[in-house]
Amino acid sequence: MSKAFTKETDSDADDDGADGASPPLPAGSKNYITPEGYARLRNELLQLMDEERPKIVETVHWAAKNGDRSENGDYLYGKKRLREIDRRIRFLTKRLEIAEVTDPSVHHGRDQVFFGATVRYVDETGDERSVTILGIDEAESAKSQVSWISPIARALLKSREGDVVKLVTPGGAHEVEILSVSYPAPRPAAA
Repeated sequence: MSKAFTKETDSDADDDGADGASPPLPAGSKNYITPEGYARLRNELLQLMDEERPKIVETVHWAAKNGDRSENGDYLYGKKRLREIDRRIRFLTKRLEIAEVTDPSVHHGRDQVFFGATVRYVDETGDERSVTILGIDEAESAKSQVSWISPIARALLKSREGDVVKLVTPGGAHEVEILSVSYPAPRPAAA
């Protein structure tokens, strides 16, 4: 049978974590995200739909006219890339549909830890660290950002400056003391 008539799976299971970086959401939880994170995901979705996908479709169309598709690298790569783009578009669309945009600046000046807080803490060994609690689709560990579902974020949430909280890790339970809590300043209203 020709490959042209075989169906590729488009299961929803493939869309969870389609980018290889974002874990699936815990069952029944909300997809909290900052306004900046929402804008980044939306911009990526629009760029894929309006720019990258049309270019790849054009390349595939051109390559298909060049004859034998089974040995045509442009055609084969283009089809593969098109599947990747379509999977990412489905993933982003689903994530944006269920996104709960939460502006952390509403907590500016408070000392209690909520979504969007930057928390400076010290552990039992005296190591001082700082993390910012963000949504799972926007947190980057290289920038000291953690998702709100991570063990450290769950331990810190709803605590206050000066509190000592228990952090449960695979290596055992540890205590961390919260040194400071900060939030971004509110943006001035547009005139």
